[in-house]
Amino acid sequence: MLKIDIHQEKLTPEQKAQLQAMWLRCIRRIIASTTLAGSGHPGGSMSSLHILLLLYSIIEHRPEAPSWPGRDRLVVSMGHISPGVYSVLAEFGYFSEEEMLLEFRRAGASFAGHVEHCVPGIEWNTGNLGQGLSAATGMALALKLKNHSARVIALMGDGEQQKGQIAEARRFAVKYRLSNLIGIVDRNHRQIGGDTEEVMPQRVRAEYEASRWNVIYVEDGHNFDELFGAMRRAFLRDVSNPEHPTVIVARTIMGKGVSFMENKEKYHGSPLSEDEAAKAFEELGVENPIPLLKDARRSHRLFRPGYCEPIVYPSIDVGIPRTYDPSVKTDNRSAYGTVLEDLARLNNREGEEPKILGFSCDLEGSVKMSGFRKISPQTFFECGIQEHHAATLSGAISKEGFVTFFSTFGVFGGCETYNQHRLNDINNTHLKLVCTHLGLDVGEDGQTHQCIDYIGLFRNLFGWSIFIPADPNQTDRIVRFAAKTPGNIFVGMGRSKVPVITDTDGNPFFGEGYVFTPGRFDWVRQGRDGAIMTYGPLLIHAIKAWEELSKEGIQPAVINCASIKPFDRNSVIRAAESGFILAVEDHHIDTGIGAMVGTIIAEEGIPCRLARLGVKHYGSSGSPLELYRMEGIDSETIVKKVMEAREKGWIQA
Repeated sequence: MLKIDIHQEKLTPEQKAQLQAMWLRCIRRIIASTTLAGSGHPGGSMSSLHILLLLYSIIEHRPEAPSWPGRDRLVVSMGHISPGVYSVLAEFGYFSEEEMLLEFRRAGASFAGHVEHCVPGIEWNTGNLGQGLSAATGMALALKLKNHSARVIALMGDGEQQKGQIAEARRFAVKYRLSNLIGIVDRNHRQIGGDTEEVMPQRVRAEYEASRWNVIYVEDGHNFDELFGAMRRAFLRDVSNPEHPTVIVARTIMGKGVSFMENKEKYHGSPLSEDEAAKAFEELGVENPIPLLKDARRSHRLFRPGYCEPIVYPSIDVGIPRTYDPSVKTDNRSAYGTVLEDLARLNNREGEEPKILGFSCDLEGSVKMSGFRKISPQTFFECGIQEHHAATLSGAISKEGFVTFFSTFGVFGGCETYNQHRLNDINNTHLKLVCTHLGLDVGEDGQTHQCIDYIGLFRNLFGWSIFIPADPNQTDRIVRFAAKTPGNIFVGMGRSKVPVITDTDGNPFFGEGYVFTPGRFDWVRQGRDGAIMTYGPLLIHAIKAWEELSKEGIQPAVINCASIKPFDRNSVIRAAESGFILAVEDHHIDTGIGAMVGTIIAEEGIPCRLARLGVKHYGSSGSPLELYRMEGIDSETIVKKVMEAREKGWIQA
């Protein structure tokens, strides 16, 4: 494996000869793999190839131990250049050339069309352009918090510089002085639609300079000497502002190395035909491997299912749960903020590496993170009104051994950033996304701030859990559970103050002795006349309805569905056996728990009547109680709906 010392003044003739030989082998793999697969992106892979080869010759990494903690991290933001990345990783011994050529873009194989971390050596799954720099920023911040000397490099395309999230990441990196972060832009001036300046004019270097990055320009991004000089300056921080991040903008040629491919955007995402590939190999002076590989690829059995990353998650002290007395009336978000303060005191001790991090987007006070910031200012990060970047950043840093809380309003943390959390899911992050101001409970802020689709959104993400606490006591226990548990967890709550939920004796239901368990509902009130299923701020409305109905001799069970994913299927079956279920929620009526309950009843074939109360359209601006009444999800409507069910014979008198 070629290893070049970044401190040497220039490349030796022997090193350049080695790099040239490596380039020839890699370009052969790029063309062969894409032609054999019948799809792929050879053009961009070829324009970035010199950069990739020199980077892997310089950075600290261990092919035999891809997750070695001391490694430099390379995030490939334009994931479509996977043929180039895989070819270089094969060159450096992460896997064999045969694996790559026979398995590229094959169903069930690791070598997907866009880079994925199931391939050893890949740090982050990318595909949606414009997010790699945010992920790299998270990794760089993590290394800085650990006082680690490793560096993070983000390799980006020039077309993706059009994305607004890159501007968000640039600003954050400067604010927090991430001098260990290096960006590299492959400036080939080509994207699918043609010349980048015609598709969307931009001045890449000027934009980075305006963001106060150090900028190094390379006139010939295929000249190893020029590239090494630029990388040497960036790695050694031989720049005007060593405390700021640095970007290298390298002028390259799409399809470099094959004359008829050069500067042709056609080859951005189109492979060569077998005849064109044969012509390219002849021009390059290398053997054509395709005839021999075609049959082998057809009959080939996959080498392995993929590389499994180790889970890096800290062991933390979650403290002792607090119990709020029924005389206390506060909001769930304040209870959340208090737990964060406890976690900071217990785990972020001065002089030690911190374990708990907090991120917010100009809503620190509203989401109750001010106490956390006061106790542990060095681990609170104000991201500004840059939610897309914050979502990716906080996800990426959560894989580096930190418990990471990102908090904002539901419309910003869920609706606006859904795609970022989808990529967090794909990348197996461990983010704790705590969103406040959910549903109509956002009140007077009106329609634009009514997040009424959070369950529907996060249920679509396979690896996410969804927990919606009903009162401050349950909030306390759910947040502590989330803090100690690996994986992505969404915790949602409203805006308003809510009473402490009590049992029939007046004691806190979620007090001492209560342990939150995912996938288990809370039977807050027992009953024989059907069941009311709800969660969050509407639980108290269901209890009030239960009290009114009891006066009429009707006593349905009241079930709190705080664990929405995983869902308590057994409790649904048990409730359905009563013959009637009423689902009530401050959520879109068709994508919340009502739809989930209906699916289970249908799948189990249980004869049960189901009624649903939920949000059927965007509400107006008003107090939460007014909006609940207008939408028909308050206690009075619950009573009417249950009485109607009895009149229809759905509940036996």
